[in-house]
Amino acid sequence: MIMDGRKSPERAWLVWAQRKRRPIPGTSSQPDLLEELASLVSAAGAIVAGRRTQALSSVHPATMIGAGALADLRETVRENEVDLVVFQNLLRPNQQANLERELNVKVLDRREIILDIFARRAHSREGKLQVELAQLSFRMGRLIGGRRDLSRLGGGIGTRGPGEKKLEEDRRRIRTNIRQIERALQTVRRTRALHYRRRREVGFPVVALVGYTNAGKSTLFNLLTGADVFVADQLFATLDPTARRFSLPGYGTAILVDTVGFIHDLPAELREAFLATLEGIGEADLLVHVADGSAENMEENISSVEGILTKLGYFGKPSLLVVNKVDLAGEDGYCPPEAIRISAATGSGIPALLKGMEGELCLHRSAGSGSTRRV
Repeated sequence: MIMDGRKSPERAWLVWAQRKRRPIPGTSSQPDLLEELASLVSAAGAIVAGRRTQALSSVHPATMIGAGALADLRETVRENEVDLVVFQNLLRPNQQANLERELNVKVLDRREIILDIFARRAHSREGKLQVELAQLSFRMGRLIGGRRDLSRLGGGIGTRGPGEKKLEEDRRRIRTNIRQIERALQTVRRTRALHYRRRREVGFPVVALVGYTNAGKSTLFNLLTGADVFVADQLFATLDPTARRFSLPGYGTAILVDTVGFIHDLPAELREAFLATLEGIGEADLLVHVADGSAENMEENISSVEGILTKLGYFGKPSLLVVNKVDLAGEDGYCPPEAIRISAATGSGIPALLKGMEGELCLHRSAGSGSTRRV
């Protein structure tokens, strides 16, 4: 965890190493991702003491950044009393270990920050299982990398010893834990499937809220259903999926599902581990894509969400694009022509949103010849 049990939060320094001629694998070219990393670190409980973007002619295999940049970073860490260095780049195990030794502070990458936030925010049994699965999958990758590093120390006779034996034992233990968690998640998925079948039997259509993290989905969910889902102006404020009945005037009762928010370059471990959380999207009759109208990079966020939906096999389902927080964006804020403008905080535009939902569900029902689901 970021706080490590301390009374005061850790001071973090952010680093984004960018190759001069071509992007580094595992990173995005979006210029505002360092700001997003700062938001992630703050959500994890640390204070952002500063940040830097490091231009690289090539990636240093041992430390990501070169000797000169490393010396500068070491001095920065000392002068600013930094406890933690966070890289936007995805670090290999040997790079992370070497950086920690050189800087004499803890070094994490973006994946580990997101894992930490998820571990803090998951409250349901399902959410906790999925977080643990993601963490174990990540640790397995770290152990595999460590074993490869050990193999480089020498080959053949004399290279095996207690250290490698311990790695094998750790790997077996992690594999056993992963199998146990996967079996538990299978039980959760069967229970979830039963709930979906019951909803279909009573004929209630399912509407799923999707969107970039901190777009205001939970605020909208609370407004439409009268629920009391936790809301905060921070990334990944809500992780556990929630479903409630709500009323659509002129249509009837429907089920609204709030889902975990998406993010640029979601780590593969989390994408797989949280697939069950996103199953509500697959079961939905209608997706309501909520975008933050006050975000400067709204168009990039919309594209990111669509990209993840495509990877999960859900893109192309009936959907509505909703631009939220128009009260913060102002009248001059950009809005795609097909989008419905709303403010979940003030209630502005909600009648138009409900009418849009009704229209899509009626069209969906007609296409299904009386069924509430499209075949």
